[in-house]
Amino acid sequence: MSEPRMSRVLRPETLTAVGIIAVAAAFMIPALELKAISALLPVAMLTGLIVLSVILLITDQRKAAAGDVAEPMTKAPMRVAGAFLLIVAYVGATSLIGFYAATTIAVPLVAYIFGYRNLLGLAAATVIVVGTIYLVFDFAMAQQFPTGLLWGK
Repeated sequence: MSEPRMSRVLRPETLTAVGIIAVAAAFMIPALELKAISALLPVAMLTGLIVLSVILLITDQRKAAAGDVAEPMTKAPMRVAGAFLLIVAYVGATSLIGFYAATTIAVPLVAYIFGYRNLLGLAAATVIVVGTIYLVFDFAMAQQFPTGLLWGK
C-alpha cells in the first residue's frame, strides 16, 4: 500500500518560507516609516529574509514537483525548541549585557551547537561578524547599539 502524498502547500519548508515572508512583510510596514538612517538595517534584514525565503520556497517546490518526499517537521523537536530558546536568550542577553557582548557570545555558540567544531573558524567568524557590524554601523554610520543594563547606557 502506498503512502498518501502530502500536499505541496503543506510541506514544512514551504510553510516555513511562506510564514517568514508574511512576518517579514508585516514588519516591513513599520520599518519603512522610520527615518532613512534608522530604517536601513531593519529594511535590509527584512528584505534579505524575504529573498532567502523566496529561494527556499522555489527550491522546495521544485523538489516537490520532482516527487521528493518531505521529512516531517517534528523529526527533531528538541532542535527546533533549542533554536527558539537560543533566540530568546540572545534577545535577553542583548538587553542585559549589550549587543556586541551578546553577539560575540552568540555567534560561536550557535555555530558550535549546530555542528561547526573548528575553533579557529569559530573565532574567525565571530571577529568577522562583530567587526563588520562595528565598522559599518558604529564607526562609519555613527549608530550605536544597546550597551545593556550592566554597562548602564
